[in-house]
Amino acid sequence: MLKKEYINLILHENMMEFIKNKVTIFFALSILSILIGIFTAIVLYTGASAADKLAAMYIIFGGIPIFLLIVIDRIFVWKFGAKQVNRVQLYIVIIFLVLFVLNWIRLRSQV
Repeated sequence: MLKKEYINLILHENMMEFIKNKVTIFFALSILSILIGIFTAIVLYTGASAADKLAAMYIIFGGIPIFLLIVIDRIFVWKFGAKQVNRVQLYIVIIFLVLFVLNWIRLRSQV
């Protein structure tokens, strides 16, 4: 029993080390969006209408830029390290959120 607990502890430590040293914001979001996209595409593709199948194809082709984002992210992590890449990606996410809020305020003020 002690051996099993020790193996679980080692696996847990290795996983935490991997998450700290290799996982970035865009990588995690990309993997999540790919999983959701694959599930949605499968559900739509098994639908009866042609519009559902077309939507599934759009989702599948929408995965191409996500794969490119993963490749670029992995290159930057390899070159600069996950900590610096996460910092830059956090700034990018904050800028997008600020632009979203400013655009929402602009659209609400037009009414």
